[in-house]
Amino acid sequence: MTRSGTSREIVVGVDPLDPSVPTLAWAADEADRRNLPLRLVLAVPPLHDTQHVDSTPRRMSLQAKGREALDSARETVLRLSPGLPVATELLDGRPAAVLCRSAGVAHARMVVVGSRRLSKPAEILGMHSVAAPLSAQADCPVVVVRAPENTADLSARLVVGVDGSDSSRVALRFAFEEAGLRRAPVHAVLVWQRPAFALAGEESVREGSARILAAAVAECSTNHPDVRCTQETLHGHPVEELARASAGTLGVVVGRRGRGGYTGMRLGSVPHGLLHRAECPVITVPGES
Repeated sequence: MTRSGTSREIVVGVDPLDPSVPTLAWAADEADRRNLPLRLVLAVPPLHDTQHVDSTPRRMSLQAKGREALDSARETVLRLSPGLPVATELLDGRPAAVLCRSAGVAHARMVVVGSRRLSKPAEILGMHSVAAPLSAQADCPVVVVRAPENTADLSARLVVGVDGSDSSRVALRFAFEEAGLRRAPVHAVLVWQRPAFALAGEESVREGSARILAAAVAECSTNHPDVRCTQETLHGHPVEELARASAGTLGVVVGRRGRGGYTGMRLGSVPHGLLHRAECPVITVPGES
């Protein structure tokens, strides 16, 4: 497959240590739904000690294992979705940075990766960490598949976190688009926290949160009249409440770089928390630049 400046692909990060079939299956299904090609990318990270006498053989070994993993991943995808256009790419560099660059060059519609369930420090600082830095930096939506999505339940829905910020409105639009492709309902959730020194009472904050949620949903419902949407306002910690609300669902969608505001829901930290708590695919959508 030849790339072009106008191409649109779904990029998948392949982990040679954990070639996740659920991740490949999610990406293949999404490519079929959107009629887009798939690009499987595997990054060979730099060695810690590049001056070591065994550096070259070690690197050749890593590259050979990478090619094997890519070939195996491609075979898996084609078994799941025969006829799907699939390209593979073996690149050098830190996985998160490589995937960001590859997605940019490919004008990717989204990037899909699995999760090693690393500790929070390892996810943020480790050379092999992918999910957190990619979700924070990519210019397109990032899907982190921790477990297979719940497709057995025909009534399964897509959950989206809303807080009234611009980034959450972009996430809500993406959730409606995704739900429309799946013919699935959307469940929009706003989690509010009463500020410690709030002038308004709790009931006032709750009512204000409900109005913010209803206004955001109304805009998307107008553009997607065939997508059914339910709404819910919850009181508590956004990560905890969204993780509970998304249990057994198709996935949870959140925006990036939210500023909180009236509701106090800071979506900038919520995606990272959900990567460790949600037992469903987590989709992080960047705000409009």
